[in-house]
Amino acid sequence: MNIVSAKLGNSLYNCVRSNLIWPLWTRSHFTYYPTSLGTGKRMNMFNAINNAMDLALEEDKSALLFGEDVGFGGVFRCSVNLRDKYGSQRVFNTPLCEQGIAGYVISNRKLYEMCTNINNQAEIAVCIQHFAIGVANTGATAIAEIQFADYIFPSFDQIVNEAAKYRYRSGGLFDCGSLTFRVPCGAVGHGALYHSQSPEAYFAHTPGLRVVIPRGPIKAKGLILACIRDPNPCIVFEPKTLYRAAVEEVPTEYYTSQLGKADILRHGKDVTLIGWGTQVHVLLEVAETAKSKFNIDCEVIDLVSILPWDTITICASAKKTGRVIIAHEAPLTQGFGSELASYIQEKCFLHLEAPVKRVAGWDTPFPHVFEPFYMPDKHRCLSAINDIVNF
Repeated sequence: MNIVSAKLGNSLYNCVRSNLIWPLWTRSHFTYYPTSLGTGKRMNMFNAINNAMDLALEEDKSALLFGEDVGFGGVFRCSVNLRDKYGSQRVFNTPLCEQGIAGYVISNRKLYEMCTNINNQAEIAVCIQHFAIGVANTGATAIAEIQFADYIFPSFDQIVNEAAKYRYRSGGLFDCGSLTFRVPCGAVGHGALYHSQSPEAYFAHTPGLRVVIPRGPIKAKGLILACIRDPNPCIVFEPKTLYRAAVEEVPTEYYTSQLGKADILRHGKDVTLIGWGTQVHVLLEVAETAKSKFNIDCEVIDLVSILPWDTITICASAKKTGRVIIAHEAPLTQGFGSELASYIQEKCFLHLEAPVKRVAGWDTPFPHVFEPFYMPDKHRCLSAINDIVNF
């Protein structure tokens, strides 16, 4: 057994050394399916995000990038080298205070200029304490990183009660558009209950926000640049297991992806499979298996945008196939799949051949060693296809 393991390890090492390009990358519960545009530079997802923020900082001189350890490159290296290029007054670390990162106490240009032109670390820390909403409110561009989605909850009140409602409560006099939160989320294989959550549904209940989740490098770059330009506060939930597992040929120029628009990744006529983030790749593999083994033709849709979501594309597919399965990592109860299922049942009822089915995480805290049993993996999704076709 040791000899076999050694040979396998040596083979993998040689593959890396010889720069072999594998079309698909396999992780513990998914196989990565890259998007191909036929041109661009080879990047993984954190490289593409870094490139997006580089372009944003270069184009917009008012743009600021900040968060815990961001000045050092961030724990996932998404901001690496940006402080060296743009300086510590535009790319900087914050205290370990998510409520402060998201806060809004800086509400006029004078305070903004004061906080971005001081060098004393203690004074900087005081200014940062309630920063992102205030920076955006002055007309500057704020790109704030919450280090893990699990720790976004201390800033929840600032985001949903201040940022999302700022334009409405001022009668249109003020807003905090040009405010983007980058939030690493989802399962990573060893994150357990405090580094694995997918809290998108909490924010989907908040008018005034935009919430998006990329499936890979090309989409991540386009969504981030679109969010930075959008006049509404945005949250980009980034599946952290894709930072290195997702590799694509990414265009190097400035481009944006349409917000609020789903992507049909595979056309089919029998079953509609809907997911977002990492789960999209699970569904693509499941669709291939269903076709090859059972001759079931599945349509796979990446929802991309949680708020607002693409009702037109989803309903058109549901009416065409008559069967819909929604899969996501977040717990089943009140996960965003619940909203999709309810809407589809309401608007497409007479076209459905079976009730809408959901495959999701269980209603428990996210486990550590039992993560494989928690995930809505290809086996659970394939079983759901069998159930819905034979309803």
